[in-house]
Amino acid sequence: MRIAFALFLAAGLTDAVDGFLAKRFGMSTELGAYLDPLADKAMMVSVYVALGISEAIPHWLVILVVSRDIMIVGAVILSWVMEKPVPLKPLLVSKLNTVAQILLACLVLAALAFKIDAEIVIVLLIALVAVLTLLSVIFYVAEWVRHMNAASP
Repeated sequence: MRIAFALFLAAGLTDAVDGFLAKRFGMSTELGAYLDPLADKAMMVSVYVALGISEAIPHWLVILVVSRDIMIVGAVILSWVMEKPVPLKPLLVSKLNTVAQILLACLVLAALAFKIDAEIVIVLLIALVAVLTLLSVIFYVAEWVRHMNAASP
């Protein structure tokens, strides 16, 4: 678990450095704008599935988090198929959700790696992730429906 914790931290730090450098030096690309969030989602889904399999977090939370991401990707693909591509811009609730998901994964991995008793904080973060994930789904669905029902220019 210490290796998993270290790899998770390293992945997060390199992602942050990559984002900073891309913005700071104007090295952003359209391809990077698509690949970076996909890589972030792949990492979070992988971590949550692994933590769920090891029973470090509840299975229902893994299903909720992964289902939300599948729903978002599916909605984007459907909007492309219907020739009404939805703009890819994260909502504030989604950013808060991502922060909560990262904090939960980091804390669970740290607790497992270093035998820390953080059960109360973990339970609170699980509740926060669940609420923010559901809110994020609601806001994204509303935004998607609004976009898809808007008159074409």
